[in-house]
Amino acid sequence: MLRNTLTLMPEGVQIHLPQGSPLTDIEYETSEPVIPFGCRSGACGACVVEVLDGADALGEADPEETDFLEDLGRADGAFRLACQCRLMASATVRVVEA
Repeated sequence: MLRNTLTLMPEGVQIHLPQGSPLTDIEYETSEPVIPFGCRSGACGACVVEVLDGADALGEADPEETDFLEDLGRADGAFRLACQCRLMASATVRVVEA
């Protein structure tokens, strides 16, 4: 099974997930809480990440996610809700402090 790497900055933690896995699956790959997840449905904003590399690897944001990120003041396209992403190739993200 093809596995892709999600790198979390600034720590440089690398997590390997099967291709197409939702980013919420990282909790099964590490005992450390590396991305805070709240509602897991794209409604709370706890899991906002800044995509540093590999934006295409996370799939395209749907209009609801884009609208919510805009409401959070994160509308420049570099931000995603980790709970709404699927890892299709390797990517690097930074967890945004709330």
